[in-house]
Amino acid sequence: MKRLHLHVGVSDLGRSIDFYATLFGARPAVVKADYAKWVLDDPRVNFAISTRAAAPGIDHVGIQAESPTELAEIAGRLKAAGEQTFDQIATTCCYAQSDKTWVHDPSGVRWETFFTFGEAVTYGEDVPAAEARCCGQPRLAAATSCC
Repeated sequence: MKRLHLHVGVSDLGRSIDFYATLFGARPAVVKADYAKWVLDDPRVNFAISTRAAAPGIDHVGIQAESPTELAEIAGRLKAAGEQTFDQIATTCCYAQSDKTWVHDPSGVRWETFFTFGEAVTYGEDVPAAEARCCGQPRLAAATSCC
């Protein structure tokens, strides 16, 4: 079963953790100095916040797959939609190891589909900020903004 993913940029991580913990009725499953994540079953969502986004607000949305087969299915549908995609294999992102496919929808909303297969001790791969944002995902040519 897939899980919706939302990543929100925040300016004050501590206050934001308190706010979302109250909203969700649960403390985050992962907390780092610059990042927090809830993996909830009600609603079924992987909700992350960090101070790493270019600006406060929605950084990207996505679908978390539970298997490589599910990821391949979702990525295949994105490719069939005709939008430019960017694949990352065995990448480090948001303190996790994952395979991913990125795309921007026709309005420029950044979508990430991913399958996570391990934890990581760093936020992400070292990529210059001018070339990428969240998780080393480069800006796609058609995108006007930057999971």
